[in-house]
Amino acid sequence: MPETRLDTARIRAARRVIDPVFLDTPLYRCEALEPCLGCAVSIKLETANPIRSFKARGTELVASRLADSASRAVVCASAGNLGQALAWSGRRRGLDVTVVASRFATRVKLDRIRALGAKLELVDGDHEAARERAAAIARYDRIRLVEDSLDIETCEGAATIGLELVDTAPSFDAVLIALGGGALATGVGHVVKALVPGAEVICVQPLGAPALTLSWRQRRVVTTDSADTIADGVAGRHPIPAVLDDLLLVADDAVLVREESIVAGMRLLLNHAGLVVEPSAALGIAAILEDPDRFAGRHVVTIVCGSNVDVDAYRRWVSAARR
Repeated sequence: MPETRLDTARIRAARRVIDPVFLDTPLYRCEALEPCLGCAVSIKLETANPIRSFKARGTELVASRLADSASRAVVCASAGNLGQALAWSGRRRGLDVTVVASRFATRVKLDRIRALGAKLELVDGDHEAARERAAAIARYDRIRLVEDSLDIETCEGAATIGLELVDTAPSFDAVLIALGGGALATGVGHVVKALVPGAEVICVQPLGAPALTLSWRQRRVVTTDSADTIADGVAGRHPIPAVLDDLLLVADDAVLVREESIVAGMRLLLNHAGLVVEPSAALGIAAILEDPDRFAGRHVVTIVCGSNVDVDAYRRWVSAARR
């Protein structure tokens, strides 16, 4: 496989740094979903941990390295999950953590960032405005800026999910990965392509936030003026060139799914797997629903990547799906 920025030896070493509470997450065949989807489905569940998402696998690496350096301060922009993860990892190591987020971000995520002891700064606008403000803080205060998906720690931390997948899963035909900034997709994709090259790596993004998928398809960075999706965790508009370069090497396909399919996927995961998930975590199921013939008779793994969701919004979405 052509070389990405990631290194498999470093990914294996990362498991010695990441708190075990985030490792070896459940992976199981969910037979109850299969009559609805027409294929064998295994779930890699990344919500059974203190921050209810996969993001701490990366922030554990960032925070451990910062703890060994002269700098004890760090800032990031986040739609919510990265901020929680950095706050958790930083608190554990005595770091001064600042998180910049849109004031329109999911309230439960913002409340949890505060509860974990991070300083939270809210900005008008979307996640791209938060990224600009976080970069300005880093320059002014001369502190570490954590950029999700650009910083290799975030990708190689996520890649440990891939190691667990290929080490413990029976043979699988495809893995469906939520695509936002790209850390999860490039990390897991790197490992799968290195160790199970015959398996398809399929990235899934909302139709209302298609920037990285369009970039992958056109093999150049494509930005969008806006993002309109309930899947706030993957609603970026400005792909990072280095991340796109990696994605082009490891992804076999990148698909876009409709909002109604995301909601239907959330409902299926609730009714047939007993899982309350945020919209980003249902993207893999949405992809199967939109193209069942592609996956018929195959064994598909989907990564359920987060469950930090506003309860009232969740109830509205799932209730609407029933009508």
